[in-house]
Amino acid sequence: MNKLTAGADDPVRYAGLARMAEVAVAAVTHVPAAGLRSPNRGRSPVARARQTAMYLAHVAFGLTLTRVGVCFGRDRTTVRHACAVIEDSRDDPARELGLCALEAGLRALTGSLALAARAEVR
Repeated sequence: MNKLTAGADDPVRYAGLARMAEVAVAAVTHVPAAGLRSPNRGRSPVARARQTAMYLAHVAFGLTLTRVGVCFGRDRTTVRHACAVIEDSRDDPARELGLCALEAGLRALTGSLALAARAEVR
C-alpha cells in the first residue's frame, strides 16, 4: 500500500498533506518552507504564512487540530488560534479569493494524485 492509498489513520499521509499545504503557502508568500517549520514564531510574514498553512491543512484536508499541531510542531490550541485568525481574515475579499484558490488547488491536486495512485494499483 502506498502513501496516497494508505488508511485513514496513517501518520505519513497526514504529514504529506500538511507538507503540501506548507509548500503551497510557501510558494505563494515567498516564505521559505523551512521557516514555516521553525520552532520559533518568526517575523510576522512567517507566522502568518504558517497560520495559513495550518488552516489549509485543517480545512482543505480535514486534519484534526491535534494532527495539524503534530505536523507543524505546535500545540492544538495554537492551531485553533491560527485557524481563528485566518478565518477572521477572510472578510478581506482579496484574502478570501487567495484562500479559496489555494484550497481548491490543494483539493484538486490530492484528488488527481489519488486517481493516479489507484491507476498504478490496477
